[in-house]
Amino acid sequence: MILEYTLLRGKAPTRSNPTDAGLDLYYNPENEMGFARIHPGESVILETGIKIAVPHGYMLEVKNRSGIAAKKNLLVGACVVDSGYEGEVFVNLHNVGRESLCLDAGDKVAQGVLIPVVHFRPRQVEEDKLFDDPITISNRGEGALG
Repeated sequence: MILEYTLLRGKAPTRSNPTDAGLDLYYNPENEMGFARIHPGESVILETGIKIAVPHGYMLEVKNRSGIAAKKNLLVGACVVDSGYEGEVFVNLHNVGRESLCLDAGDKVAQGVLIPVVHFRPRQVEEDKLFDDPITISNRGEGALG
C-alpha cells in the first residue's frame, strides 16, 4: 500500500528498517530554529510539518517511539488521524519524568502506524438486554478484574 503525504516543512517521515511497523515522525516547527521545552507533568502539541492522506478503512495512530519513552520519559497522548482529515498531523507529547527536556527541530518524536478500522453502527439497548442479540457469543456476565 502507498500512503501519500505532503511535506509542509522540515524532515519527511522515515522508516528506519523495512520491517518496522511505523514511520518515524519528526518535530518540524514553523520556525526551523525553534525548540520545544517540556517541563515535568506538562504536555505540548508538536507540529510534524506533514499532511497525510489516510485511506478509507484505516486510521493512522500516532504512537510512542520506544527510545524516547524509555530514555526521556516522553509519552504520546491519544492521537488518531482519521481518514478524511486534511490538516497537519500533530503529536501530543507528555513529560512523565522529573526533568525538563528540550526537543530541537528535526528530532524524532513519535511514529505513525496505519491500522485497519472496522466501521460499526451503535445500537442502544436496555441494560439487562445487553448481549441478548444472537450475534454475540459472550456469556461472561459482569465478572471483572479476574
